[in-house]
Amino acid sequence: MRDLLLQGAGVIAVVISLIHGVLGETKVFARATVEPPRLRLLLRLVWQAGTIAWIGGGVLLIAAPAMADDVARHWIIVTLAVVFGCAALANAIATRGRHFGWIGMSAVVALAVAGY
Repeated sequence: MRDLLLQGAGVIAVVISLIHGVLGETKVFARATVEPPRLRLLLRLVWQAGTIAWIGGGVLLIAAPAMADDVARHWIIVTLAVVFGCAALANAIATRGRHFGWIGMSAVVALAVAGY
């Protein structure tokens, strides 16, 4: 059961990450005016680097149950619980709780810790 919780956390992490990337491109950068254009490109790439990193974390959560080493599982869960926990807190504070992202990221943390 704990493996399923961990894999569920990973799937949610990947979905949240993909939503983050799509919303960034369609809502944030579609309306943002950043000059010079090279700075705009840099900001978009940094935004999407976070998306890719979160996808990687989700994949690690999905793969963690298949790992033979309990130490690796431990550190994957601890690290990603901190990463997604900080992101959830920042999202909740910045949007005053009006954006659904903090709820999804909190679900990743809760399921990952429950699957520990």
